[in-house]
Amino acid sequence: MTDVLGYHHLSLSVTDLARSVEWYQQVLGLDVAAEIQGEGFRRTRLRAPESGVTLTLTSHEHELGGSFDERRPGLDHVAFQIRGVDEIHALNDRFAELGVVHSDIKESAAGTAMITLRDPDNIQVEVVAGPLDPAIAGVPTGV
Repeated sequence: MTDVLGYHHLSLSVTDLARSVEWYQQVLGLDVAAEIQGEGFRRTRLRAPESGVTLTLTSHEHELGGSFDERRPGLDHVAFQIRGVDEIHALNDRFAELGVVHSDIKESAAGTAMITLRDPDNIQVEVVAGPLDPAIAGVPTGV
């Protein structure tokens, strides 16, 4: 059987592509890697410059409308791993400067910390720092 090694990318449907691209660029520092036009959709692929983590935002010509709600079947939230707790504190300051509504920093005794926020379509986004469990991260053990 083939082993799944990790995620290739995550794709989110958004109501306003330009607004969402700008938000992810400003808030998380993602860069535009590609813009794609297809039949009935427009898509922008964003990447984290250092890690290559890829997020694709898609606007559909015939969207169904309504705002995101994690209580519906489908996506619950997306969590981005960052290097360390110091970066969580720096992001906390950055979010405040940008006027982005976000949770307080939640720290654990295990050395992890996280902040929760919502993107322009109300999708819950988490930034998480601390020890990375290879089994959870999709990184093969022993690497």
